Amino acid sequence: MKTKARKQKDLEALTEQFKKAKAAMLVGFQGMTVPKDQELRNQLREAGVSYGVVKNTLARKAAEGTALEQASGHFKGVTAVALSNEDPVNLSKAIAKFTKANPEIFKFKVGVVEGRVVELKDVEAIASLPSKEELISKVMFLLNCQAQRLVTVLSAVPRNLAIVVKLIGEQRVAEAPAVAEAPAVAEAPAVAEAPAVAEAPVVAEAPVVAEAPAVAEAPAVAEVPATGEASASEEVPSTGEVPS
Repeated sequence: MKTKARKQKDLEALTEQFKKAKAAMLVGFQGMTVPKDQELRNQLREAGVSYGVVKNTLARKAAEGTALEQASGHFKGVTAVALSNEDPVNLSKAIAKFTKANPEIFKFKVGVVEGRVVELKDVEAIASLPSKEELISKVMFLLNCQAQRLVTVLSAVPRNLAIVVKLIGEQRVAEAPAVAEAPAVAEAPAVAEAPAVAEAPVVAEAPVVAEAPAVAEAPAVAEVPATGEASASEEVPSTGEVPS
């Protein structure tokens, strides 16, 4: 038998679970076999849901001051509580699927989603919604599609402009007359190097002209002998002297 301290600890733990839960489903069962119970637990575990059978008195006390307090009247008979701290869609999918597959042994009592009491039809409606992960995937897909379209549109503008510019250039080239290519200028032949000018021969030094022989001094004219002695008044004029 549990002690009072142990019961108080269980109450505090269950109260904490009720406070954290974003969604809770109260279900009842009759004639549940071990294999079916294990099947349900596996499905809820895959959905990230905690599940367990509770004592009604303890559950009603734990629900006080929480969102499950409005469902306290359903803690009767055999009661199990499935709690989800995250996505209520996965919990709703698992409960709706198992209830539909096992109506003779499994009974849905009431649910609380985001602080609101829901019935089985509401749970089935929630179960038809995509899960959080599916919604994120779809949103990301849509965002990527829009981004890809935007990139395609933006990249098409410069690409189309480049095509137009290219076509205009090709058209202008086609319209312009072809300019004959100028013949290549033949390379001028290399100028032969001028032969080295032969050094002028050294001019032979002119021979020294022999000194002309000295002209022999003319012989003295012999003195003409006097023909008789001339008179003193007759003086013979000097040769070459013109008479005055």
